[in-house]
Amino acid sequence: MIRFANPSDISAITEIYNDAILNTTATFDTEIKSTEEMLKWLNNHNEKFCVMVAEINEEVVAWASLSQYSDRCAYDQTAEFSVYVHPKHRRKGLSKLITEAVLNQGKSKGVKAVISRITEGNEISVKIHEKFQFFTVGILKQVGVKFGKTLDVLIMQKLL
Repeated sequence: MIRFANPSDISAITEIYNDAILNTTATFDTEIKSTEEMLKWLNNHNEKFCVMVAEINEEVVAWASLSQYSDRCAYDQTAEFSVYVHPKHRRKGLSKLITEAVLNQGKSKGVKAVISRITEGNEISVKIHEKFQFFTVGILKQVGVKFGKTLDVLIMQKLL
């Protein structure tokens, strides 16, 4: 089941995100987040810039978000997309389901452009984005360092 996230989901959301911080280059965060930090993040979202979760047997196993791209009002129709899946539940099609739900929600609330930043080497994420007609805008060269490696970031965009 895909639904809007609420504060009672914050422990699961935090656990999934912290796993990505510690074990992947999917995020350039390098310090784990507390549930308080993640609750503050969640509370900065709304129906337009939303956070949704995927549940299996009433357990949150994935989340996705559209976040405000910039606080400058001219960017009000632009969002940044993120999706994270619990490691035990990857390769089950959850990212496709939750991506579709989040993009549909954003479109219904007036989001026109969605941007994703994908770290080099994350081909699974690139393929998922391509299935949703995201296109490559460019590559930011050597913009991040994680696990002792300097990394590029692919910028992909979708027009809703």
